[in-house]
Amino acid sequence: MLVASHALSCLAQGMLKQLFIASVFLSLLSQTVQAQVRVVDGDTIELDGITYRLNGIDAPEHGQKCKTAEGRDWACGKQVTQSLRDFLKGQLVTCEGSQQDGYGRTIGTCFVRGLDLNQMLVYQGMAWAFVKYNPIYAETEQLARQNKRGIWQGASIPPWEYRAAKWEVAAQQAPAGCPIKGNISRNGMIYHAPWSPWYDRTRINEAKGERWFCNEAEALAAGWRAPLWGG
Repeated sequence: MLVASHALSCLAQGMLKQLFIASVFLSLLSQTVQAQVRVVDGDTIELDGITYRLNGIDAPEHGQKCKTAEGRDWACGKQVTQSLRDFLKGQLVTCEGSQQDGYGRTIGTCFVRGLDLNQMLVYQGMAWAFVKYNPIYAETEQLARQNKRGIWQGASIPPWEYRAAKWEVAAQQAPAGCPIKGNISRNGMIYHAPWSPWYDRTRINEAKGERWFCNEAEALAAGWRAPLWGG
């Protein structure tokens, strides 16, 4: 009887030890996943050192506002970026893609628990289907429109039109029509396009090495990077 009791005690201790090791492993795994995924903005993430531009979608720019059903402004760009950051926190994310755009980003489709993240963002009204480049999520966008989700609850400007309008105004005022501001700060060399919420408050001091760029590819080639709105 004592032998059986001792055996059960040893077994219980072994199980507790295994459970403890498993809990530590899962905790470390969760921390690793969180550290590997970083949200750049509403349609761009970094995973394992690779920057993925989510294929087939275009999310509102971080400084962009949309309209509610009552016609009031709401910060849709910031909300989408924050919602994506909150959703991906602690999740195991995988991405597929090999083709790159003109900015060194990989055009990719990403998955969370087997779900197509790109499609989910369109379905929830957090992004437009970018049919100019890929119509894959056009039908999903129609469902979001019909249900007035997110950006479809009121009148909103598509991000490509928002960017074009901001660029046109800024280019008229910038030196040689090159409106991208290459700023240098304690956070590094960061460029701001005309649709950046920090654009108007950014001042270029050429004596510090700051400069103007005609396009984003030029800024990237010179060593500047885009802002990380997702933190």
